[in-house]
Amino acid sequence: MVKSWTSGPAGRSGEVLVSVTDFTADHLRDMPGIHLAGTRLARLWPGLEGAVGHWLWAEPLRRRCGSVSLWQNGKALRAFVALPEHREIMRTYRNRGTLRSTTWTTRDPELPEVWSQALAFLQGDHGRQPYAG
Repeated sequence: MVKSWTSGPAGRSGEVLVSVTDFTADHLRDMPGIHLAGTRLARLWPGLEGAVGHWLWAEPLRRRCGSVSLWQNGKALRAFVALPEHREIMRTYRNRGTLRSTTWTTRDPELPEVWSQALAFLQGDHGRQPYAG
């Protein structure tokens, strides 16, 4: 699994919200576009209020990709989801695969522990459903 950590402008002390996404594309041919769109979106990260940090991850040959992101709170995550750039990606790919996601809160997170918890979710099959947008 290819992954990379990017820090955001918010600190990770205190309680944070962890969000995990797991998208599986129906077709391998969509993966380059998904990767490019995600990379462009990640460039906004340093200026996102309430963003603690994130990993982008991918398993290209399995047609899977997603993120594990840490936020100061739900308001910050909702502001990200509402960004025009994020909404455009979801509009473009919503009917081209399945999406799973989960969130939880943790206090003063240690990054290896957060990744380990996220990986447990990513390695499981918790009732994949088509993305309904």
